[in-house]
Amino acid sequence: MHTGFGTIITAAVTPFTADGSIDLDAFRSILRHLASNGSDSIVVTGTTGESPTLSDDEKVLLWKAAVDELGGEIPIIAGTGTNDTAHSVHLTQRACEAGVDGILVVTPYYNKPPREGLIKHFTAVARASSVPVILYNIPGRVVINLEPDVVAELSLLDNVIAIKQAQPDLEQFREIRRLAPTLAIYAGDDDSFFPMLREGAVGVISVASHIIGTQMARVADAFNSGEHAAAAELAAQLDDVYESLAITANPIPIKAALNLIGLEAGHVRLPLVDATQLQRERIRGMLLRHDLVTTPA
Repeated sequence: MHTGFGTIITAAVTPFTADGSIDLDAFRSILRHLASNGSDSIVVTGTTGESPTLSDDEKVLLWKAAVDELGGEIPIIAGTGTNDTAHSVHLTQRACEAGVDGILVVTPYYNKPPREGLIKHFTAVARASSVPVILYNIPGRVVINLEPDVVAELSLLDNVIAIKQAQPDLEQFREIRRLAPTLAIYAGDDDSFFPMLREGAVGVISVASHIIGTQMARVADAFNSGEHAAAAELAAQLDDVYESLAITANPIPIKAALNLIGLEAGHVRLPLVDATQLQRERIRGMLLRHDLVTTPA
């Protein structure tokens, strides 16, 4: 199943300077790094991009910078979902005007809409988009789980082509595949990448691919070539990376990792806080084990 977005989609960080402003030069450098190291597409202003603390104008600035840097080279997907339908529609329209190639829409958080509200919310956003839409199911952050029957109904919308399934339940994965056979499914957690690939996922929307995108692409290539044992062996070697990048809330660990390998990701914005010294030491140890940095601190 082809979405036009490929197999390895990276949810990019948003670099901030010490005073909390966006570091556009660093952002462009990270985008260029991702394009050269295994990413088929890039999500801008998703969870990893700290979307809750970005203003609308900052989001537009980032979308335009990404399109300017990589447009026509690899697809740019804008995270436009909020817990306000009108606001999500507005952001989606602005993202399309900025020239992005796709939209990622998270389940509304905090206000806990019922089934009908979810259907109407995603329908309104999809109708506002002139580009393909990816649903984003992440119950661990938004409380609500997008049930398979809801996903199936939404998959009937013309431009809803995929779902980011940050829900590790493989039974639910299989039910979505059964009820929505035309919908592409991307693993939404790095540690679900290989288990879901074996169940029919087309790829992953990833955090770890900031630093191991090429290695993750090799896993998918081996699996899709029928070399399942080799793919499983390659996948197992990456578990240590996934575990180390999950020691505290995303994107704190990946920003620490990027800074340690010399890609300026900068700080996080409150209410997130930068990695502690102990956390940085654990992340550095992982980077050393995988030859991603060459010298200890």
